[in-house]
Amino acid sequence: MIPEGSLLIAEDLHKTYAHTPALAGACFSIHPGEVVAVLGPSGSGKSTLLHCLAGIVQPDAGRVRYAGRDLTALSDAERSALRRTDFGFVFQFGQLVPELSCTENVALPLRLAGIRRKAAEQVAMEWLERLEVADSGSKRPGEISGGQGQRVAVARALVTSPRVVFADEPTGALDSYSGERVMELLTEAARSSNAAVVLVTHETRVAAYSDREIVVRDGRTRDPDHSL
Repeated sequence: MIPEGSLLIAEDLHKTYAHTPALAGACFSIHPGEVVAVLGPSGSGKSTLLHCLAGIVQPDAGRVRYAGRDLTALSDAERSALRRTDFGFVFQFGQLVPELSCTENVALPLRLAGIRRKAAEQVAMEWLERLEVADSGSKRPGEISGGQGQRVAVARALVTSPRVVFADEPTGALDSYSGERVMELLTEAARSSNAAVVLVTHETRVAAYSDREIVVRDGRTRDPDHSL
């Protein structure tokens, strides 16, 4: 049974790559403002689940619903538009644009949405301050530490006020102290804006920042708290 009030729901997802099942009946749900950790060993299907939830990958079978819309029935262009406006992303290695300053990196999603440079960079600086890396604004990604870079990446993910943030191993390349600070800032900022966070990780210390955990194994999901 899917919990009432869910923002993002996946039901009975199946996905196969070259005859190898990645998902075999996976289910998922998340509420606004909730942080859900997706746990599992390497190759369990957790990243494939995230990509299906975000509309990056189409499942072979099953359905993903976001805010009442059938995500799996949308066109590529419609799903891309949702990723620009409603979804934010944080990746393991940040994936910042090396030629741009940190402020320009954070402002980039706003610029792509048509917001003028000055206004976009002002909002970007506010987020950099919130993530405690305002002094990195004029620097390029190669001039700052990995922990600072991930905070910049979090700021970029949140700058458009997304309803869902997808974080794929966001602390995987960081030392324990930097990783914990990134998680503190990410979850605090997301919860304050009522954004849901889908957190893919294999680390229990990172999952501890979530409200709920879902375990993926052999392409199937197990949710100890919800019966899906």
